[in-house]
Amino acid sequence: MSVDLLHRTIEALDAAGVPHMLAGSFASNEYGELRSTQDIDIVIDPGPDELDRFLDSIDSNAYYVDRITAHEELTRRGMFNVIDLRLGWKVDLIMRKDRPFSTTEFERRVRTTAFGVPLWIATAEDVVLSKLEWAQRGGSDRQIGDAAAVLRVRGNDLDDAYLRHWAAELGVIAELQRARALATGSAGT
Repeated sequence: MSVDLLHRTIEALDAAGVPHMLAGSFASNEYGELRSTQDIDIVIDPGPDELDRFLDSIDSNAYYVDRITAHEELTRRGMFNVIDLRLGWKVDLIMRKDRPFSTTEFERRVRTTAFGVPLWIATAEDVVLSKLEWAQRGGSDRQIGDAAAVLRVRGNDLDDAYLRHWAAELGVIAELQRARALATGSAGT
């Protein structure tokens, strides 16, 4: 994991006034069990001016970012990358989607220190739900494994009613059941 890249990205987002939260595998590593990952996922919710301030702060000698793509993705509510040219690591900057779950997820984010970096992070429940959505889209057992790790480590600290509600809304009930079975060791029995 490139904690230095995470730290520099969060500092630049904060300085530009871009609302953000750590998500994806870095977030599931914080709540569950560590595993290697190839990138850093950060959900952002900038306006055009905040996005420009962030892009202006990127050192083009050290990082690659496509400004045109970044602005297109702001309009599409998609994602763009910042790539560390020295390390080859990338940060996926994902625009907050305009849907009820994504709005709720972003409103529930919490301020904490993760990996020694002060930042906003998705809640454990929202990390599980997002992992389940990714698993459903791509059929990845790794995503189910990440969700199971958070369920196993956080267990009774999770808001089960919230998980069940949004799993039904997002259509990932089967994936939640698989992750729970894996978390408890009852998968395939």
